[in-house]
Amino acid sequence: MEYSPPPLFKQGPSALARLVFFVVLALALLISDARFQTLEIVRGVLGAGLYPLQRAALVPRDIFMGAADLAVTSATLRNENDKLRTRDLQMSQQANTAASLAAENTHLRALLQLSQHLTTQSLPAEIQYDTRDPFTQKVVIGRGAQQGIQNGSPVVTEDGVIGQVTRVFPLQAEVTLLTDKDQAVPVEILRTGLRSVIYGTPKGDSLDLRFVPISADVQTGDELVTSGLDGVYPPGLPVAKVVRVDKQADTAFARVICQPVAAVRGARQLLVLHVVNDVPPRPADEPDAATVAKDAKSKKGGKADAKGAADKNAAKAGDRNAADKTAADKSAAKSAEKAPAKPAATDKKAAPEKKAGKQADKPAAAKNAKPQQAAPGAQP
Repeated sequence: MEYSPPPLFKQGPSALARLVFFVVLALALLISDARFQTLEIVRGVLGAGLYPLQRAALVPRDIFMGAADLAVTSATLRNENDKLRTRDLQMSQQANTAASLAAENTHLRALLQLSQHLTTQSLPAEIQYDTRDPFTQKVVIGRGAQQGIQNGSPVVTEDGVIGQVTRVFPLQAEVTLLTDKDQAVPVEILRTGLRSVIYGTPKGDSLDLRFVPISADVQTGDELVTSGLDGVYPPGLPVAKVVRVDKQADTAFARVICQPVAAVRGARQLLVLHVVNDVPPRPADEPDAATVAKDAKSKKGGKADAKGAADKNAAKAGDRNAADKTAADKSAAKSAEKAPAKPAATDKKAAPEKKAGKQADKPAAAKNAKPQQAAPGAQP
């Protein structure tokens, strides 16, 4: 009978043989996968099968990470929110400043081009504030007499006329705007050449073109420019544009409502023009016929008064001579009565005295009549 060990205690290949076999197998698999990627498909199948197990194993880690994110304090979030809001406000201010600077740059460039095209001297200025009186259209600029600002100088922008300097201080000046009710500018219609004067209105929102006959050719949309006839505003500066024309049969003049071309209240930088008045002085007015006749009549009346005064003085001198002559005759008669023996000698002596008295009376009469030859106001 053959003896064999039980199956539990049966032994296969030796442990060393199995170790060598599996080592060789592992090396072969490594070399084949590294060289020929033979196990790529097997690896993909195993990874897809093990993915649910991997996600299930990572669930505790995900829960911990979520709890850590929720542990961020509200103070940190509020601080970050405040920083973002501050940055947003700064960016908004910078954007607004950039837009304002761009608009100001465009405005200044237009003013620079205007000053280059103008033939008159100009001085840039900036509006500081409005005047205290709310019923007048006036502003104050930061230039005065020390900078060369003169009273009556026109004030313009790149769009047109906006006012005139009406008061000058050492370092400031007051400008009356074009829309003020007391401001007047001589203008002409660019299309027809019709000249007139434009005034402001009490409301200060429009302009009134006055002294325009009903028969005048004025249309809506006509442009008005300075005529230059006053010697203050240079000719050709834009002033306003006609927006409405009302012609009524019961009036001699039409009502023409205009709108300023320039932004009267919206301007900040402006130019003050220095205009030299080259207009010759107005000739003297010729007197009319009535004035000439009145002057001639007054001259004739003065001559007649002088002649009457001279005749009156001469009559007074003659009366005095007669009185002197009578007094001399009386004295001669008395002397003749006292000396009757020498009548001839007395007569002879009286004759020269009489002649001398006459000659003395003549210079006296001439002397009395000389200073009263002409009455006051009479011509020689």
